[in-house]
Amino acid sequence: MFATRFLSKDKFENYNDYIENGRPIVPEHFNFAYDVIDVIASETPNKPAIIWTDDSGETITFTFSDLSRESNAVANYLVSRGLKKGDTVLLFLRRRWEYWILMMAMHRVGIIPIPSTNQLKCEDIKYRIDAAAARAIIAFDDGHIVNEIKNAIGDSDIMLISNTEVADSINTMPDTFERIPNENSDTMVIYFTSGTTDMPKMVAHNYAYPLGHINTAVFWQRLTDGDIHFTLSESGWAKCSWGKMYGQWLAGATVFIFDVAGIFTAHDLWHAISAHHITSFCAPPTVYKMLIHADASKYDLSHLKKADVAGEALNPEVYERFFDMTGIKLHEGFGQTETCVQLFTNQWIEPKPGSMGMPAAGWDIKLLDENGRQITEDGKVGEICISLEHGRPVGMFEKYHKNEKLTANAFRDGYYHTGDVAYRDSDGYYWFVGRNDDLIKSSGYRISPFEVESVLLEHPAVREVAVTGVPDPTRGQAVKATIVLNKYFQGNDILIRQLQDHVRNRTATYKYPRIIEFVDSLPMTISGKIRRALIRTLDSTKKSIIEPIKNTIGLGKDEEEK
Repeated sequence: MFATRFLSKDKFENYNDYIENGRPIVPEHFNFAYDVIDVIASETPNKPAIIWTDDSGETITFTFSDLSRESNAVANYLVSRGLKKGDTVLLFLRRRWEYWILMMAMHRVGIIPIPSTNQLKCEDIKYRIDAAAARAIIAFDDGHIVNEIKNAIGDSDIMLISNTEVADSINTMPDTFERIPNENSDTMVIYFTSGTTDMPKMVAHNYAYPLGHINTAVFWQRLTDGDIHFTLSESGWAKCSWGKMYGQWLAGATVFIFDVAGIFTAHDLWHAISAHHITSFCAPPTVYKMLIHADASKYDLSHLKKADVAGEALNPEVYERFFDMTGIKLHEGFGQTETCVQLFTNQWIEPKPGSMGMPAAGWDIKLLDENGRQITEDGKVGEICISLEHGRPVGMFEKYHKNEKLTANAFRDGYYHTGDVAYRDSDGYYWFVGRNDDLIKSSGYRISPFEVESVLLEHPAVREVAVTGVPDPTRGQAVKATIVLNKYFQGNDILIRQLQDHVRNRTATYKYPRIIEFVDSLPMTISGKIRRALIRTLDSTKKSIIEPIKNTIGLGKDEEEK
């Protein structure tokens, strides 16, 4: 396993041994393209790095030798177009194979890629061009995204390069490239956050970032030589770096890429896992919710041995149903666009459905209260913060690009503040509660939306749910559930009462939703996360949302408190 070259030892006896000795070692002037890809290519040139397929059935395998040689050619092409070290370039490449060649080519030159999702529209793209001062855009040559990009560029001098031009350059440009030196602190890649509560921020990662993903791939995903790993993410999200590139190649695994042009189904995924002998799979909870509703019995899943989940907290009901279908225990992980994996269910502990697990090596996690004091009491909720007493962990972002104020706010008082809230149980497992902004403060209690959502999802009527707080003159906030129902269920007063009783019978009474609204769909970010902030904003315009719903279910104040 190549990753052991950046660790102090090859094997770890237990979790404590891993915590003490598992922090990656970063050489000076480290560059993933030269120091990992080229070295693997020289030692094992025929080792498969990528298996790429699309929904037409076309399949291409790239060895590490292919990846090294072709990224050299593309680096020469980018330089021939006038791009240089420090230039920022937006990428809109869906899951096209050219993306992976381009990323390695840009690392060689020092060009800063900004991976972007093809779901963006003209105004989104304009914002990113201006914020990042982009020199060029490289895009998959399809009608939708190219038209949006052209409208966003207007009459500016920003270059627009197609994936076809990139592919052609592989056969026309020299396949050797002289190394351009870099410092570890130089910006290697920028990701825009998904912007659930504010305008998207530019997260700048340095050249040490790939080594942080040893934690992600080797210790969380438990990958080894010969694994074929499938992370579902599109190239425009940081999860692609988490699951389809750096850590997986360091672990010796082959990355599987399924380039879907349209909307994929659960059967598309089960078929891909079966047909390509996938051994390891990672996706957000929404995908697992989809998979467990499909009949997987007709697919050969005998090669699938590992499965992981991240992106949002996992509902225990989904964990149990996936285990019943596959016999595989889901390992949850937690991190951000700003970091690698911070917390995860590791190989030395038994998964607790719904728990994020324990800290990754090098990540000194503390829970802080609202006054910045450390919480030591188990079960008490606090903000997840990373102590910087011994320096920044490998894989933590360098800064918010071009925003000193945001950077200073995130790194203050000796900590990196994640803005996410959790608690630790008596066994040392951490449990996600929500974003700071999502916490509901009612009658002196701090209520986790996720906890109430998990209980509601156990009810057969509930397909999707978002729990938020609405202003309440007595309690400060009241708990509200916005629910998408399963087929054949009708939203009415009887069902409201049943759902409220369902929650009250399974958790503390003060957590039950005093307000329930039935909707056809929930607002989502383009990365598939529930936009609770938008629900709160919409509710603030409904001046009479509380009383009418209370009246329809016939709850008076005294009855509510029972």
